[in-house]
Amino acid sequence: MPAQPPAPRRRRDPERRIAEITEATLRVIAERGIEGLTHRAVADTAGVPLGATTYHFATKDDLIQAALTLAYDRYAAMLTEWVAQRPGLTPDQLAVLLADAMLHAYGPDRAYETVELELYLAALRRPALRPIADRYTEVTTEALLSYVDPLTAQAAVAALNGLTLRGLAGTRPPTRTELEGILRRILTPNPALSV
Repeated sequence: MPAQPPAPRRRRDPERRIAEITEATLRVIAERGIEGLTHRAVADTAGVPLGATTYHFATKDDLIQAALTLAYDRYAAMLTEWVAQRPGLTPDQLAVLLADAMLHAYGPDRAYETVELELYLAALRRPALRPIADRYTEVTTEALLSYVDPLTAQAAVAALNGLTLRGLAGTRPPTRTELEGILRRILTPNPALSV
């Protein structure tokens, strides 16, 4: 009786493994913050050997960079879809919809927004992350350019960043009335200032 050929070895899919580790990194940051991020915690969350995380991501900063890139890619895709579904908004309509988004960030999307903000703020101490942080500002500004002029878009992005930080880190997030008031002030052109 001839010997049975050995069962084919299951090929590892490095891209899938990297994606699993990156997703797990986001989950660990959501649960423990960046300070609680370790290769071991990521490996446990991803259900992979510790060596797999260190093989694909040599340092904690490599894990953070991969997570920030993934978060950015998701954010950019969401913004592109958001703008495509809302052509031709007036400044007032835009203020209301942006306030809706901010309130959602303080409530149902709080965990996701907290992770995104933590990763964004990690660029303060990690210069390698700054180009990705810049991309957040650029893509948000680009989305707002569908509705307002460049300077207004830049002012709105700065306000949204501040409002996000205030709403997530403070004891009392801004109310709908406050959000809409601030955003209307920024988004509505002042004819007295026209050049």
